[in-house]
Amino acid sequence: MKRQGPLALCFLFGIALIFTQFSPHSVSQKLYEEVIDWGLIITPFALVLAVVTLIETHITRVRRRTEHWQYSLVVFVGMAVMVLIGIPFGPQNSIVEWLYNNVQVPMDATMFSLLAFFIASAAYRAFRARTFEATLLLVTAMIVMIGNVPVGDLAWNTVLSWIPLEDGASKARQWILDIPNLASRRGIILGVSLGVISQSIRIILGIERSYLGGGD
Repeated sequence: MKRQGPLALCFLFGIALIFTQFSPHSVSQKLYEEVIDWGLIITPFALVLAVVTLIETHITRVRRRTEHWQYSLVVFVGMAVMVLIGIPFGPQNSIVEWLYNNVQVPMDATMFSLLAFFIASAAYRAFRARTFEATLLLVTAMIVMIGNVPVGDLAWNTVLSWIPLEDGASKARQWILDIPNLASRRGIILGVSLGVISQSIRIILGIERSYLGGGD
């Protein structure tokens, strides 16, 4: 019975919000704004739950001495420093800003820069022209990359001067992005949207209950 309450609330709020999207009535819009306000109120509690879960996870790693458990201590130190400085003095404090600009931002930049090597490795494997699809991907990627660099148009006009197209590299790149790429993106977005709608219906009707935890 304890699971029936969340299921009923999910059904009621799901149906109510669906109707608010199709009804311009003031009552409907007021209900929508009220639900959004409650969502903003619930968000801090979800943040607290996320922090507690993070702490419990890293405490378990430290106790069990799992691989690289020392980094969990770094997590605790970073959290403690930001909380002890941020809460009393506020996020606009010079120390908080210094920690963010000189610690957080460089670490984020480092993590994202490492992705370049994984992308390069994936591109090397994907761009092997063994099939028609791989060849098409390789040619398209080369045109887009050439069109992005300043010397792309110069190289295009030198090598492909027989094609009467001024600034051919940049125009070919823009055509690829505007026509086939945009069409593919729209297809993917449409497929994802249908998947989201399907999953939302399953959650509203109580068919999908994994968000409740347990085995149901």
